[in-house]
Amino acid sequence: MFNHEDLKTLFETSLYFLALLNPASKVLFLSARKPALTDKELSRIAWRATFFAFGILLLFSICGNFLMAHVFRVELYALKLAGGLVLLLTGLNAVQKGIFFTQDDGKIISDDELSVVPLASPLIAGPGTIAATVSYSLQYGVGKTLLSLVIALLINTACMLASKAIAKVLDAMLMIGPLIRLTGLIIMAVAMQMMLTGAAEWLQAVK
Repeated sequence: MFNHEDLKTLFETSLYFLALLNPASKVLFLSARKPALTDKELSRIAWRATFFAFGILLLFSICGNFLMAHVFRVELYALKLAGGLVLLLTGLNAVQKGIFFTQDDGKIISDDELSVVPLASPLIAGPGTIAATVSYSLQYGVGKTLLSLVIALLINTACMLASKAIAKVLDAMLMIGPLIRLTGLIIMAVAMQMMLTGAAEWLQAVK
């Protein structure tokens, strides 16, 4: 049973993960695929990417602290700083250029490849999401962290499945550009907070 505090934590962490996942970028990524994806192809790519991303995040939720400390010899604050920097650059690119990413139109990528790289990782299970997964697993426990992740991933998947319809509506309302820049600004704020938290933990560690 969850008490009021547990439900509040679950809600807040789910929203935080959703902000890191950034469904808007996935909608634009999939709707821009040339040639346009059929509903069947879109469904396969979305679910396959979600399963692969969840597998990566599950691994880091359970073993992340051990992997960071004993395999890669990396402290959690370093992961937060690196993940925050990557997120910051992504958000800055969105604010300045109105795009989250650039695609190489000359390179042909199969749907199966696309669902794993770049969609599952780094677009879903990216440095920021991984850093948050490891951190929250230590702070709140693996179970609550994974439940929050599942909620956020399901919402993200629903957005991907509806990406063609969402992009069509946004395009008709001339909202794609403003939405990208607004989302980019939010991502930058999340990135700065992650980096500040990492910096504070580093300063505490070196005292």
